[in-house]
Amino acid sequence: MVKDFIISVYLLMFRTFFNIAKLNPQRKKTVFVSSFGDNILFTVEALKKQYNGDIIILKDEKCKYFFPEDYQTQVFPFNVKKPKEFIQSIYHLATCEKVFVDNYFGFLAATDFNENVECIQLWHASGAVKKFGLADPSIEHRTKKANDRFRKVYQRFDKVVVGSDKMAEIFKQSFNLSEENILKTGIPRTDFFYRDHSSIVQKLKEKYPETKNKQVILYAPTFRDHQLTNPDIQLDLKQMYEALHGDYVLLLRLHPAVKTNFKNPYPDFIIDVSSGEKINHLLLVSDILITDYSSIPYEFSLLNKPMIFYSFDLEEYARVRGFWDDYHTMTPGPVAYTTQEIIEIIWTQFYNYNEIEQFSKLWNQYSDGESSKKLIQSLYGEVQERESVLNPQN
Repeated sequence: MVKDFIISVYLLMFRTFFNIAKLNPQRKKTVFVSSFGDNILFTVEALKKQYNGDIIILKDEKCKYFFPEDYQTQVFPFNVKKPKEFIQSIYHLATCEKVFVDNYFGFLAATDFNENVECIQLWHASGAVKKFGLADPSIEHRTKKANDRFRKVYQRFDKVVVGSDKMAEIFKQSFNLSEENILKTGIPRTDFFYRDHSSIVQKLKEKYPETKNKQVILYAPTFRDHQLTNPDIQLDLKQMYEALHGDYVLLLRLHPAVKTNFKNPYPDFIIDVSSGEKINHLLLVSDILITDYSSIPYEFSLLNKPMIFYSFDLEEYARVRGFWDDYHTMTPGPVAYTTQEIIEIIWTQFYNYNEIEQFSKLWNQYSDGESSKKLIQSLYGEVQERESVLNPQN
């Protein structure tokens, strides 16, 4: 109840400043509100090729991406703890013609945009294993006030960008949307995988010489709500080291939401890449992905590389979070419940590449390397492209 009260006060403050800012003239301006950053980076690159209005990027404190500024583009922190920048951010939201977001942002419940303003949800995943939004099982435990607030946010989404018909149906259920709200142009950040990145691979190999002449395993689990600090890494690192260190190295990539001080017991085998490296770069140099309920496999499948799904807590996770389909039929690779099973799968190379290809076709249906361009042209119209000043290496 206290949390609901604090949020209500925040939204009242936001609404007040927003309505005052709306008294200013609307400008030719597109605003991006960034939490994850990667989809926004590619969308901005495509936008700058044909748009002569202002581009404003509002970064919340979780966003780690760097966005270059120029005569057309400005970047501001979107943080209530910085009043001057926060009020300035509200001004930009209240006077723009289009708003792009890449996550759930509660402030949208307090924004009564001008009628001609479009709000576009880029989201931060190409597919979905676990349920979210109105389909999330935890909705039953929220207060009515909280659920009403969630619905108000979802109602602000004029368009939601998807990479497949499968994901379109999930968004319709999760956000209570109709077909006219769905934009089937593909996921902007997947454009990355259709470009030449040999230089990125070379630099990472030079940075981590332990990977030389070794197969690279990437372990990238999702977060558990009760383990956001000092997570219990269920993978038996000692067992992995003893069985695999001769031919493999293990990249450890904990979820960005997790804070931990990992002490590496096997520096010649384990490389902690939880911070400082972009996930797509790591996917390029990885030969095998080990994950669980993460959205990473949707992009990794574009590379047609093998995946192992380490789901030691499958029953509990399914009960708490809920899955869209049967987990075993959703995963394009073998499911393991113990470290020993993972090792045996790696030893036997029990992978079905046709299954990975079909998985990619299902979820990356519209992501063809031109997603960013298609997105911008669908919203702004087809015009003569200008030379880009951004070259994102996501």
